[in-house]
Amino acid sequence: MSRALLPPVAPEVLAEAVEGLTARLRRRLDAAIAECGAGAVTAAEGSVSLRFGEDAVVTLRPGPAGTITEPGQASCSCLLAPRCLHRTAALGAAPLADAAADPAAEPVAEPVAGSPEPAPEPVAAGLTGAQVAAGAGLWAAAAEALAAGVTAAGAVTQAELLRAAHTARLAGLPQAEAAALRVVRGLRGSREREAAQRLGDLTTAFRELLHTAALLASGTAGPGPSGGRRPYVAGGSLRVYGLCREPVLTATGYGGVVTHLLGADGRGYSLSDVRPGGLARARGAGAASVALGGGALDHAGLARAGLRVVGATVSADGRLGAGRGVRATPTPGASWAEDPLAALFARPAAEAVAGLWDEPGLLGCDVEVVGAAGDDLLVRESRADAPLLRLRPAHPHPELGHGVNLRRLAGYPGLAVRVLGRPDPDRAATLSPLAVGPVPGAAYTLRLPEEWRGRADLGYDRLQGAHFPAAAPAAAPLAAVPGPDPLADAPLWRVRRLLETGVAGGRRAVAEAARGPEPLTAYGPLRRAGFTTAAELAATLVGEADRRPRDVFGRLGDPSADAYARAWLAASVHLTAARRTLVTASWT
Repeated sequence: MSRALLPPVAPEVLAEAVEGLTARLRRRLDAAIAECGAGAVTAAEGSVSLRFGEDAVVTLRPGPAGTITEPGQASCSCLLAPRCLHRTAALGAAPLADAAADPAAEPVAEPVAGSPEPAPEPVAAGLTGAQVAAGAGLWAAAAEALAAGVTAAGAVTQAELLRAAHTARLAGLPQAEAAALRVVRGLRGSREREAAQRLGDLTTAFRELLHTAALLASGTAGPGPSGGRRPYVAGGSLRVYGLCREPVLTATGYGGVVTHLLGADGRGYSLSDVRPGGLARARGAGAASVALGGGALDHAGLARAGLRVVGATVSADGRLGAGRGVRATPTPGASWAEDPLAALFARPAAEAVAGLWDEPGLLGCDVEVVGAAGDDLLVRESRADAPLLRLRPAHPHPELGHGVNLRRLAGYPGLAVRVLGRPDPDRAATLSPLAVGPVPGAAYTLRLPEEWRGRADLGYDRLQGAHFPAAAPAAAPLAAVPGPDPLADAPLWRVRRLLETGVAGGRRAVAEAARGPEPLTAYGPLRRAGFTTAAELAATLVGEADRRPRDVFGRLGDPSADAYARAWLAASVHLTAARRTLVTASWT
């Protein structure tokens, strides 16, 4: 069966279907999903039919948006319907629909006095009792999924996560819901051995979900994990300047563009246009009109111009909203050599990068091209004793311009380039460049067309021979190779491998890994390198994984998924912080 024929299913619909099965049918669900549609699969008149044997046909009738959002849109002809294995297996085989758009994403009027709807009871950190309860439910479901691992976290375990995610959405926690859906999609992809699914990505998704759920359940979550019911707030009147535009292409078929902006006060903003459509949408959106308050600009123009926005709505991470009361007027932009944009390139990269981990943003620096290193470009910052930096394509797709533009730059050793990009938190001294431009005052630098306003968007613009200087530099830099990689040389890989082993095989795999002839938990290298806390947390994780409690009669009982998940999360959070420290040091 081709799953491309099946319509997406809302998470809560699948969770409800799994809950309606008997215990006997639940045990057969994974096998039924794997064999789903072995018979005929037909699509006609807006519906999809799947035949199970001779007597059962499941029909999926998606709504106007092409998604199964109501239980009645999935039916089966067998006598046990709707609580039958056929219907649930068909829903489980279909792709998961994206989280429903938050209807309160834009500012809404405050409730008037005397409103019949009572205000929710607040608790610590401004959370409501329902949000704390939703966080506790997410934690419990995520802990059970982690303890099971990819090998055992089948459709029933995933359904518990989906139910918890739906509860989080009803409680006004869209970010928590999205974190849970990422884990479920990762579990599905890993169990189906999809090429695009990496174990490291699923490990990161588990860490983010458990961390978010723990903060919510404890009532200490801030505005980030809690998500908020109105992520956009009134921002008044803004004057913003275009920095660059970036194509967006996701593995789930979405494509579009994000235009990065800078306010007169130095705060970063962005304006996105991302919708289903894949590569074609990502390429075409770069010249699409800007949907903001009637401003007569496209994204290509906005990236090099400016806007005055009246009645602006802004999310916590700087995204501009397009509410009904927003009005935007095009204004002249600024070059990278003019204020306020020039301030992005004024500080040394090592100083600027340290402040971007907690509040992600763009990093600007002036560099000198050294040469190619595979698909990457080696450069050196234009300051004394600067380390080699690695420019890595922001997106690897060959139809986007990042890779070809970096290869073009690599052919001009000694070229002075002003770079704007996003530092990679998982690689030593690595920057994903979004745009480049000439270095003011440099003789051997880029020669860009006047209409480009001194920068080239690497995902959209293509650098040509005419954009480079004709004469070679007086003294080309000597060929260089990257120095020691502090991440690769550190024994922290033992902790990372242990955490990934737990995600893949569950707590049993972690316990077995510590019993082998060369256990992953060999703490000597960690302690000798100074990572004593990492060694202690790894030992605690292995101890919890191998713990088998006994009741008062001495019989073995079920181990606690809660304690194991807390030990796993502690080791994972510490590993992330340790790696982040090493990455920051690599920029100095």
